[in-house]
Amino acid sequence: MRLTVAQALVRFLAVQYAERDGERHRLIAATWGVFGHGNVAGVGQALVEEDGMPFHQGRNEQAMVHAAVGYARQSNRLSAHAVTTSIGPGATNLVTGAALATINHLPVLLLPGDTFATRPADPVLQQLQVPYAGDVSVNDCLRPVSRHFDRIVRPEALIPAALEAMRVLTDPAATGAVTLALPQDVQAEAYDWPEEFFAERTWRIRRPRPDRAELDAAARAVREAARPLLVAGGGVRHSAAEDALRTFAERAGLPVATTQAGKGALPHTHPCEVGGLGHTGTATANDLARAADLVIGVGTRYTDFTTASGTLFAPGARFLNLNVTGFDAHKQAARLPLVADAREGLAALTEALGDHPPRPLTWASAKAAWERRVDAAHAAPDETARPTQVQVLGVLDTLVDTTDILINAAGSLPGDLHKLWRTRSRDQYHVEYGYSCMGYEIPAAIGVLLAAPGRPVWALVGDGTYLMNPTEIVTAVQERLPLRLIVLQNHGYASIGGLSEAVGGERYGTDYRFRDADGRFTGPPLPVDLAANAASLGMRVLRPRTIRDLREALADARSATDPTCVYVETETADSVSGAPPAQAWWDVPVAETSTRPSAVKAREEYDRHVTARRRHL
Repeated sequence: MRLTVAQALVRFLAVQYAERDGERHRLIAATWGVFGHGNVAGVGQALVEEDGMPFHQGRNEQAMVHAAVGYARQSNRLSAHAVTTSIGPGATNLVTGAALATINHLPVLLLPGDTFATRPADPVLQQLQVPYAGDVSVNDCLRPVSRHFDRIVRPEALIPAALEAMRVLTDPAATGAVTLALPQDVQAEAYDWPEEFFAERTWRIRRPRPDRAELDAAARAVREAARPLLVAGGGVRHSAAEDALRTFAERAGLPVATTQAGKGALPHTHPCEVGGLGHTGTATANDLARAADLVIGVGTRYTDFTTASGTLFAPGARFLNLNVTGFDAHKQAARLPLVADAREGLAALTEALGDHPPRPLTWASAKAAWERRVDAAHAAPDETARPTQVQVLGVLDTLVDTTDILINAAGSLPGDLHKLWRTRSRDQYHVEYGYSCMGYEIPAAIGVLLAAPGRPVWALVGDGTYLMNPTEIVTAVQERLPLRLIVLQNHGYASIGGLSEAVGGERYGTDYRFRDADGRFTGPPLPVDLAANAASLGMRVLRPRTIRDLREALADARSATDPTCVYVETETADSVSGAPPAQAWWDVPVAETSTRPSAVKAREEYDRHVTARRRHL
């Protein structure tokens, strides 16, 4: 079958499938693209020719990857999207999105154009010339942020490269961004392909079971522990292990704390669920962590937010880590690694407990006390007042049900959401905090809407995040997707402003204001109208000014069938924000020497916290 390399690749992708537990999906369900001279005559022409590959038109290459990641996460990693770009800036714009996908173990196939393999002229437009390496191009920036990278310099090289790409995308331990760099001349080159290359192929996603010796040791540790705590991470969701987790927690009598990626593993009403863990977590979960003699990590990478930069767990605590990757199963110097699929491992642990009686739920009163703090933070005694950020979340909390999905990634919102949001379903809480990437929310919401049509999807952003990446609003309008966007206007970087103040930076460069006489950004707020900007991109915009207005606007947006933005000027004074402070530390090094009193004081506080750091060996 004589086709170009690009035609062969698109045709191959259109017949790849993934299967787990008898559930079969298109592996590459669609392709996103921005066309330039590096891909328009290759992959672009192939997409025109191949009717079996749906296409979405993006506006920004990074945002297209975010949309693909949102789709993959909502699809439980059983289906993914491809992203095609031109050479040069189109390719390098993929790097941030690729890093986010790889860090979060979410599959996305990247197809950047590349400079000529045949080198008819050096340099061609946008070619990076490296004197010591003639085969390097800007696409090599994608190597460290990809789980697999290949450059197709000959047509026949596509066959093993494409098969390897599918293997990595469907490997639960190795998945992430996969990059196939496509030189623009090779894309258009014809080759005689074996017809078998285009036969339907199903990639079965494995569920590895635990080693018997590791399982016996793990079950023995659970039975012997006096104060165990289970930490549920994103791997619980990726494995669809929520039911197995609930059964194990109930059977053993375990409190379950959650990372950002794991929140929703149990609904907030479940008696074993104790809330978020770590720097952005709840007092209930963190107090249990400080007292735990056994920490059972399921599908977690133990980032510094989760461990409070190594200060949260008690000296002598043992770690039992159930993870599909050996690398993560051995985190915290775990002496009890359990390398297995999360669902299979939890089911095996439950069975291995035998007739051991469950522990009493001693944390019930502490959980109830935290719920009262949430109620107090959400309370809005004056319906005519301007809402705080936390009150916006409180109003939204009264409107949503199990079908709603919330998307966020960076700023002060992840902290408020992790502590305060009452998750109702396994996939309601979609906060990307592995890479904490501003600008993720809007394109990711589009990906989620494509994966879960008919469900209310909310993208929550501050003004700083909105300004980073609003371009895919146009895509939502073009695709007629009912994106619900909440823009919180607080005139700057609220999260980093607060952090700057805490570490002696005095909020320098974090507010969106005019320069004052002293040359600093301390003048009046900038007259930027983000609501008008969203309207200019095609959204219907609501502008509530009071809490009462907000309640009506959010209800209106939830029932909308077209892209709708709710633009809220929030009350930003710390004294009225209502959010509980951090319940655990986070390590942000402070200047060791300074002439400014704020930095000197911050360093003293930093040195005090550092003494609590420990290595668990």
